[in-house]
Amino acid sequence: MPDSIIIKVIVPAYNEADSIAHVIWDIPSYVEEVIVVSNNSTDQTEGNARRAGATVLTESQKGYGYACLKGMDYISKQDQEVDIVVFLDGDYSDYPGEMDKILQPIIGENKDFVVGARVDEWREKGSMTFPQIFGNWLATSLMKLFFNSRFTDLGPFRAIKYEKLQQLEMEDKTYGWTVEMQLKALRQNLSYSEVPVHYRNRIGVSKVSGTIKGAIFAGVKILGWIFKYSFK
Repeated sequence: MPDSIIIKVIVPAYNEADSIAHVIWDIPSYVEEVIVVSNNSTDQTEGNARRAGATVLTESQKGYGYACLKGMDYISKQDQEVDIVVFLDGDYSDYPGEMDKILQPIIGENKDFVVGARVDEWREKGSMTFPQIFGNWLATSLMKLFFNSRFTDLGPFRAIKYEKLQQLEMEDKTYGWTVEMQLKALRQNLSYSEVPVHYRNRIGVSKVSGTIKGAIFAGVKILGWIFKYSFK
């Protein structure tokens, strides 16, 4: 990885004490800073993240988007030029060591935005629930229908040029964060690609797909963003 490229990683985390250190340890050493945003955690997430070498921020308002926005705000206030921001989850379901694959289209092909696609053959059995699989299929099918999109997944492991991330003016505070980013990338004609990534069973219980309420709220929010942009 070229030394001149500054990469920051944002990891939203809510009660991920058992997994967060594993995530941080597996992130490649060329990353300038790992920013863990504790989303009102009540366990040892924050202490474990600090001990593993991450910068730890706290966001008391619960919501995946709130945590991501907190991390972005922190970066915007630093006196440093940042080239690429990577997002991944704190539950160790993603493989941080595959970051090279996520970054290659940006660094090697000058793409603006890359999503890690959790393909069937590289996905551990049970790592995605039926509502997740169906929701991803429905959302990406609708994006293809309305926007001629090539996305096949709403995977959380993703990278984007920092200037393009700022340009998107992200706003979703909860479950619609990932689809909002992809829809805005499509509407703003960012160059993008997907790369296949491995995906495993998370450590601990999911706060979204692991509950009926979470799955329903996530589905409603995702579809809401798609229809909002479809009729703009």
